[in-house]
Amino acid sequence: QVQLVESGGGLVQAGGSLRLSCAASGNIFRIYAMGWYRQAPGKQRELVARISDGRTNYADSVKDRFTISRDNAKNTVYLQMNSLKPEDTGVYYCNADLSTLISSARGNYWGQGTQVTVSS
Repeated sequence: QVQLVESGGGLVQAGGSLRLSCAASGNIFRIYAMGWYRQAPGKQRELVARISDGRTNYADSVKDRFTISRDNAKNTVYLQMNSLKPEDTGVYYCNADLSTLISSARGNYWGQGTQVTVSS
């Protein structure tokens, strides 16, 4: 069993900041990558940021505003979001690419999502 638990969402005014956290727990053997996706109403889920072996990649729309980081000892990934815009509004999902102690096969795991609302 693997769980991803997100926290840190909320309501913020445009120009403000929020920090999301996602902690992975359970029978984890190795985490290959962690990331954040978001889904706005009526739109498809999209990649926001991803970190793997210290390398990061970001959606063009959030570059220079968002920063992803990871604490390997805590199996936790963070997303620092600055200069937030109304178009950043959506449900943010944590994702982990990992293998478990039960099966060495890699799999994708998702958190339950946390709402981020940016008012204009």
